[in-house]
Amino acid sequence: MANKLAITLTRSLIGRPKDQRETVKALGLRKLHQTVEHDDNPAIRGMINKVSHLVTVKEQ
Repeated sequence: MANKLAITLTRSLIGRPKDQRETVKALGLRKLHQTVEHDDNPAIRGMINKVSHLVTVKEQ
């Protein structure tokens, strides 16, 4: 496992269910193509898995 994950919002949240929008917000993403870094842990991986069709992840 990598120490850090760079998560980028690549798809719009328009028309997505509320739980997916809240998951993206909890990851700290607000705008399209915004990138945030998080430590690699099971909680973050679970959130990424839930919205994997909306984000891209790069291990650092």
